Amino acid sequence: MRNTYSKLNYHIVFSTKNRIPLITETVRDELYGYIGGILRGNGGVLLVAGGMPDHVHLLAGWGTSISVAKMLQLIKANSSKWMNERPDVAAGRFGWQEGYGAFTVSESQIAIVRKYISSQEEHHRKLSFREEFIELLKRHGIPYDPDDFDPEKS
Repeated sequence: MRNTYSKLNYHIVFSTKNRIPLITETVRDELYGYIGGILRGNGGVLLVAGGMPDHVHLLAGWGTSISVAKMLQLIKANSSKWMNERPDVAAGRFGWQEGYGAFTVSESQIAIVRKYISSQEEHHRKLSFREEFIELLKRHGIPYDPDDFDPEKS
């Protein structure tokens, strides 16, 4: 085959360092827009972003020329720097946890995942971040270490 054909969509979840709730309503939409710009600048697209003050969910896609790990490194490093440059937000205290969850999403499930991400506030009235993340790992058959969800150890 002469060409490469791919469409890779990901549901990505990561939290603030020690899950400190620094993503306030005043900065949330700008942060999501900034993350969208990082994705676009690296050949990707942000389909939807959502989350809570201590974590984000992204539904995004990009091609095969950049790995998930590299894209997340770019997103986290650049958005963290941007947040720390805003004196009204974090005054140099903002950071992301080291790890993340990345789950592939088939085209037939895009609308469902988009709705899930868009309704984070409603969703978290019932489940904590820890419960939600473990549920995602179980749903995708991913083994995990419960210590990963202890903010003091991660």
